[in-house]
Amino acid sequence: MIPPLPDHMLRQLGRTEGDSETLRVLVRDQDTHRLLLLRALLDAAEAAPAAICPPRALDRLRQDWALLETAERTDRSAVRAVLLHPLIGPWAQRCLRGLSATGPGPGPELRADLHHLSALAAAAAIRAGIPFTTRLTAHDGLLSLPTLGALRTPSEEIDIAFYEGEVMMYQGASEPPLSAHTQPDGTTGSADPRWLPVFALPAVQSGIGPVPLDDIDPYRTDGSGLQPHGLSAATHIDDHERKAWAESWAGVTPLLAIGGEHRLTEAAVLLRCLVPLGPPPGSGSMGESAAHCSGTRREAFGAVLSSKPATPAYFASTLVHELQHTKLSALSALVPLHHEDPEPRHFAPWRSDPRPFDGLLQGAYSHIALADYWQRFALAARRVTHRDLAWAEHARCREQVGAVLPVLAGSAALTREGRALVNEMITLYHRLDDCPPPTGHLARAEAYVATAKVIWQQRNGSHRP
Repeated sequence: MIPPLPDHMLRQLGRTEGDSETLRVLVRDQDTHRLLLLRALLDAAEAAPAAICPPRALDRLRQDWALLETAERTDRSAVRAVLLHPLIGPWAQRCLRGLSATGPGPGPELRADLHHLSALAAAAAIRAGIPFTTRLTAHDGLLSLPTLGALRTPSEEIDIAFYEGEVMMYQGASEPPLSAHTQPDGTTGSADPRWLPVFALPAVQSGIGPVPLDDIDPYRTDGSGLQPHGLSAATHIDDHERKAWAESWAGVTPLLAIGGEHRLTEAAVLLRCLVPLGPPPGSGSMGESAAHCSGTRREAFGAVLSSKPATPAYFASTLVHELQHTKLSALSALVPLHHEDPEPRHFAPWRSDPRPFDGLLQGAYSHIALADYWQRFALAARRVTHRDLAWAEHARCREQVGAVLPVLAGSAALTREGRALVNEMITLYHRLDDCPPPTGHLARAEAYVATAKVIWQQRNGSHRP
């Protein structure tokens, strides 16, 4: 039997690396899961009782699906750009939950969710260049066309027509129609201020598409439970903030390259969109540069949620950090890495609460990648201030990983693949010793982790690291 992932690829991933061929194995598996999820949504609607999915709603879903199929026969890659957009995942899972619920009938949330398939099909047809006319439903004053943009409107029902690159939206007699045009790069533009296009950042590497900075999609943080994880809510950004994001992004590519070619490769292959967040909760008095938060969502493969990083260096490190979570989550979906129970009982120096084994593995994996990145940054930095910052970050991340590697390595519940992954992480950890940080940075990092352990034990007395 051929393993789903050859050993040489697994070893690459264990070192937090991965060439394009290795990463595309993970991407193909995730893309397959997404397409199956969408098919399962239609099947669930077909199987749902009429009280949950009334005949009229089911007929509309079938029409939307037919438009998707027509568009895919014309331009498969254009349609996949919509279907595989990260934020379609949370929406599809939410629909499945709603269709599987028991109750007297569909609530307004499920109706709104099912309406979104019409907008999704319209966006796919626009990208594929398929002429069509249809009626879409806006919610909360916004009609969102995934990956393209959104219309601010007081109307609920919007008639939309697309022909030869022009999108016309009719909102009734009280509002003038809106015209938007498709661009060669897949974006949309309009002189009408009611149209909110998805802002795009330049590609990380030539030959791939731009990176959407999606502050429009209504499902970008739905059901993600951001607040308990120290993350802020999603935010809309104005032109001034878009400029600040773009200026910071302009310095990211050369800084990723400092971390090695694999850092550029993983950003090019894995990153499909950025979702801007506000500053972390409670950081209002700290100043913009002093606070930052970021995260990923397993159901939104390829999305990185982040407040605006203070500098390009922190922007690059945010991508390094979060794309390791993307990578490891995709690997875990492809092959099981362990059979540990989900009880949160482990000490992690980067969190104040007990962590389950899987969370410990995820955190150690991302932090050892950061330790490697900041070490390379420190060795390449010319300015003393940059070098000191990088060594401090490296030393802290390395000590944090060192505190939990024995727990990971000592687990008897690791699978063969999990054992290979952890062994490569240990090899990378020891390789970092080839260029140790200055003594002062090391001492401060050791004190930081020791203090974190004492505080953790005081807060979580029934658990022991």
